[in-house]
Amino acid sequence: MSSRKAAAAPRRAAELRRLIREHDHLYHVCDAPVISDEAYDTLVRELVELEERHPELRTADSPTLRVGGPPLDALATEPHLAPMLSLDSSLKEEDARRFDARVRQALGDPEARYVVEPKLDGLSVEIVYEEGLLTRASTRGDGLRGEVVTESCRTIRSLPLRLRDARPVPARLAVRGEVILGLAAFERLNAALVEAGEEPFANPRNAAAGTIRQLDPRIARGRGLEVFCYELMAVEGASFQRHADVLDAFREWGLRVDARARAVAGIDEAVAYRERIFAQRDELPHELDGVVIKLDSLAGREEMGATSHHPRWAFAYKFESRKEVTQILEIAVSVGRTGVLTPFALLRPVDIGGATISKASLHNREEVARKDVRDGDWVRVERAGDVIPYVAERVEREDAAPRAAPFAMPPACPMCGTPVQEKGPFTFCPNRLACPAQLEGRIEHLASRHALDIAGLGERTARQLVARGLVRNLADLFALGEEDLLALEGFATLSARNLLEALDRARTTDLERFLYGLSIPDVGRRTAADLVGHFGSLDALLAAAREDLLSVDGVGPAMAAAIHEFLQEPETREVIRLMLERGVQPRGADPRPAGPLSGRTFVFTGSLDSMSRAAAQAKLEELGAEVGSSIGRKVDVVVAGPGAGSKLAKAEKLGLRIVDEAEFLRMLDEAPATTSA
Repeated sequence: MSSRKAAAAPRRAAELRRLIREHDHLYHVCDAPVISDEAYDTLVRELVELEERHPELRTADSPTLRVGGPPLDALATEPHLAPMLSLDSSLKEEDARRFDARVRQALGDPEARYVVEPKLDGLSVEIVYEEGLLTRASTRGDGLRGEVVTESCRTIRSLPLRLRDARPVPARLAVRGEVILGLAAFERLNAALVEAGEEPFANPRNAAAGTIRQLDPRIARGRGLEVFCYELMAVEGASFQRHADVLDAFREWGLRVDARARAVAGIDEAVAYRERIFAQRDELPHELDGVVIKLDSLAGREEMGATSHHPRWAFAYKFESRKEVTQILEIAVSVGRTGVLTPFALLRPVDIGGATISKASLHNREEVARKDVRDGDWVRVERAGDVIPYVAERVEREDAAPRAAPFAMPPACPMCGTPVQEKGPFTFCPNRLACPAQLEGRIEHLASRHALDIAGLGERTARQLVARGLVRNLADLFALGEEDLLALEGFATLSARNLLEALDRARTTDLERFLYGLSIPDVGRRTAADLVGHFGSLDALLAAAREDLLSVDGVGPAMAAAIHEFLQEPETREVIRLMLERGVQPRGADPRPAGPLSGRTFVFTGSLDSMSRAAAQAKLEELGAEVGSSIGRKVDVVVAGPGAGSKLAKAEKLGLRIVDEAEFLRMLDEAPATTSA
C-alpha cells in the first residue's frame, strides 16, 4: 500500500464511523432514515474491510463492535452506581390519586407537576458512559448489583456506543433503560424457535430478558432488541432541575426516549394520559403494562426520598392483562418445516383487546398435559404480549359438560401419515423431504431473504406447487417452466416470468445462504457462516465426519450428530446433486492462505495489555492460524491474560498448552522464522 493510501486510512475510518453512527441514530432513534439499507450496508462493509487491513484503527466505539464478540464463560456481576428500585403500583385510579395526595402533602405543593411515560414491559438495565463512551451495561439483578451484559447491549443499534456531543458530554453518566423486543420481532423469533424444535418464549418480556442474558452476544445481534432510556441514575459533569430536562438531554446525547413521555400539571392530566395510552394499547408496536407517573422536580424527589423497596416520588398506574374466557372447540396439530408437531387450540371466537381470537398456542404435548386442557374445556386466553395468544389456564364451570378424554399427540403425522417420533417435550415427523407440510415450509425458507432470496415465492405459491405435484423436493424449483407456473392460481405471463427470473438469479449464491436455506437441523445463519468459515467448500462439508463437525466453533455433540445425519441422508444428497445439476452454484469461502501457524488453533481468555483481542486475532489469521472461542481437545494454544475465567480451568484440566501474553508475543515474532525452517 502506498504511503498516501496509508495516511488516508485513519481519516476514512473516522469518517465511516461518523456516518454509520449518524445513520444508526436517524434510523433506530429518530425513525427517519435517509439512505437505503443497501447503502448503509456498503458503509459498514467498507469499515469492516478497512479495520481488518488495519486492526490498529479499530476504536472502542467502532460500529463494527455491534456484531457481537465471542461467547463469554459466564456473566460477571457488578454493583450499580445507584440502587435500581421497584415501583409502587396499582390498577386502581383511587390509588394513583392517593399517591398524588402524599406527594402534595410532603412537598406542601397544592398541584404537583409530573412527567408521565409509558411503562414498557421489558428488562431493566443500567447503562454507564465514561467520557461519552459506553463502558458497561448490567441487569437490575437484586437492585444493588446486576449481571454485566455489556457485549449483548453493544449489539442494540438504538443504543449509542458514544454519546452525541449536541450538548456537553458528562464525565460519567449512568442511565436506566428498558431493553424490549417489539411485537413483530417477537413473532418472528417465536416462529423460528418453533420451527427449530425449540421452546418458544411466553411473551416479549421473557424473550428480551432471555436474549440479553445469553453468554453468546451474537445471539442478541439478530433478534431485533431495542432500548428506551427513561431515568438518570448518576451523573458527573452536568446538573438538572427537572426530569423533563433530563429527557431532553438524553435525546441530545443520542439516547432513545419514548416520544410519548409528557410533562403534565397535576394528577387529573396524568389519569387522562393513562386512559389515552390504554386506548392506543392494541395499536402500539411494543408491549406496555401501564404508565409511570413521576415527580418532575428533582429537588422534590430528593426531599421525598425512597423506601427500601420503591421511590416515594413515582407510581406505576398499571393496565389489566388482556384476557377472556372462551371454549376450546378442538385441539389440533400443525406441522412445521422441521417436522415439529405443534398442538394449538381452536377456540370459540372471542374478542380480546379489539382482536377476534379463534386460535391459541399450546406449544407442545407437555404443556397441554401440565395445564390439563381438553376438547370442550373452558379456558382463560391471554394476549399479554403474545402475537399468537396462548391458553393461560383451564376454568371450572358448574354448567360444563362431562370432560373429554385427555389430549394425546397423533401416532402418525397428520400431513403424510408417517409414524411420529418424540424428542424431549416435542413430537416430530421424521419424513423430512416427503412430508407435504415440511416441504411447503422448506420451500418458503429457501426463498426467504437470508437464504436464496427468491422474490415472489411465498406461502401461497409453495402450497400450490406441492399440492399440484410440481415440486416434490427443493431441486424441482429449478426445473419449473413458464407453463407450470401459469397453471397456478394468481399467475399470469408477467408474474410467471418474474418468478423464473428470480429463480435464475438465485442459482448463483453464497454457500452460507445455501446451507441456511437447506433447513439443516440446528443450523441458523450464524452456524451456517461458521460451517463455511471452517470447511470453506460444500464438498469439504459433505465429506466431513461427525468428529470434524465438532471442531467448528459453537457446534456441540448433539448439533454435530444432527447436522451429520441430515447431510448423510441419501435424500439430502440427491436433492443437493440435482440442485447443482440444475445450475445452482454456491460459492464457498475464500481459502485462508497458508502460513507458519497453519493448522494450529488458538483461544484467548482474559485481557491483553499490548493489543486488543481483535488485533491479536487478525495477526494470527495472517499467519494462517484459526482462532476459536471455546476450549476443546483440538485447541493447540490457550493465551491467558488477567481476568481469565473458566476457560483457563478447563484448559488446565485438558492439559492444553497455556501461554501468557509475553510468550504469545514471542510466538508471533518467531513465526516467520518457523516458515523458513
